[in-house]
Amino acid sequence: MSSVEQIVTERRVVICCGSGGVGKTTTAAVLALEGARRGRNACVVTIDPAKRLASALGLEQLSDTPSEIDRARWNGAGLGRSHGGRLSALMLDTKSTFDALVTRNAADPDQAERILQNTFYRNVSGALGGTQEYMAMEKLHELYDEGGFDLIVVDTPPTRHALDFLDAPRRLTRLLDNRVFQLLMMPTRAYLRVASVAVRAFLRTIARVVGSEVIEDVVAFFRAFEGMEAGFRQRAIAVEHLLSEPSTAFVLVTSPRRDALEEAAFFAERLGDHDQEVATLIVNRVHPEFGDESPDGLRARAFSLRAEGKAADAAATERLAALYANLADFREIAVREREHLTELRESLRAATIVFVPYFARDVYDFEALHEVGKVLIGDREANELA
Repeated sequence: MSSVEQIVTERRVVICCGSGGVGKTTTAAVLALEGARRGRNACVVTIDPAKRLASALGLEQLSDTPSEIDRARWNGAGLGRSHGGRLSALMLDTKSTFDALVTRNAADPDQAERILQNTFYRNVSGALGGTQEYMAMEKLHELYDEGGFDLIVVDTPPTRHALDFLDAPRRLTRLLDNRVFQLLMMPTRAYLRVASVAVRAFLRTIARVVGSEVIEDVVAFFRAFEGMEAGFRQRAIAVEHLLSEPSTAFVLVTSPRRDALEEAAFFAERLGDHDQEVATLIVNRVHPEFGDESPDGLRARAFSLRAEGKAADAAATERLAALYANLADFREIAVREREHLTELRESLRAATIVFVPYFARDVYDFEALHEVGKVLIGDREANELA
């Protein structure tokens, strides 16, 4: 069994990370599809508002709740046969996920309603820095606990934002433990009138952003939040533990471009800072090597053909020489790509490396997703393209 097949067969959570434009969303869809084809109840989640995932799955749009995809669409002729699996997809809606979290942790419906209707909450619940990333973790935990899925594949934002995705649970617990936050949680407005310099500075900062007229809403929000911080803290800790579970795998997706590989190396290093590691590195759109002759040798062959060509067959000789020159260009690109990969491969010795070649057409339907899946499951590892 290949490393990728083990991931989609045995892991419960797969988090796909990588910079923009490297095929990360497509990879996430492929992994969920391959899990479903092996009999698992699989769900792919994107927090990318672009419609690439919906398009790849042949859907008009995705909502914040899992939408099961008709098996006939991904289990037909030429697409492989599943063993009773199911495939679902959703796109994170930060605001509705935050609302659900508030409702879950509120002591009663009245407390939840006070927060949900609060002007300050409505302004920041979908726009506050780090909110999207934390809500993605919340949605992941919700699906893990309550969705009944055997496999959850998460398509994250581009690399450096994905680091926010990893940091979100810790940032929330730090906020809840922050002295300023705890002071704002004081239930009496009389205390706020004599609050510390830190609290007043905090309120002035908010006033500059959203206007002084909403300060009362800010205070009301924090007072309404009283008693809920324990539930948020427990959930953040649970999410952090989930990311460290043996059943969770991180798949790093990149392309052989130098900039994409630098981003991948940066992410792998930071992932190590979280005591986690890359299970598999997937390198998309790699040029085949087309033999082992050097580019210089191929160009020399093209030159000699042109020099030795006779008038009678000059046209045929020129066509053959042009093919040799074209092959030299492809070999040069392939060699350069492998050189770019050297440093990253050295830093990811524990990870399996899988190469996906250029395809003749775009990956925009289940047939193409299945073709990519066959390459991934085929386990084309680093030693094949060394």
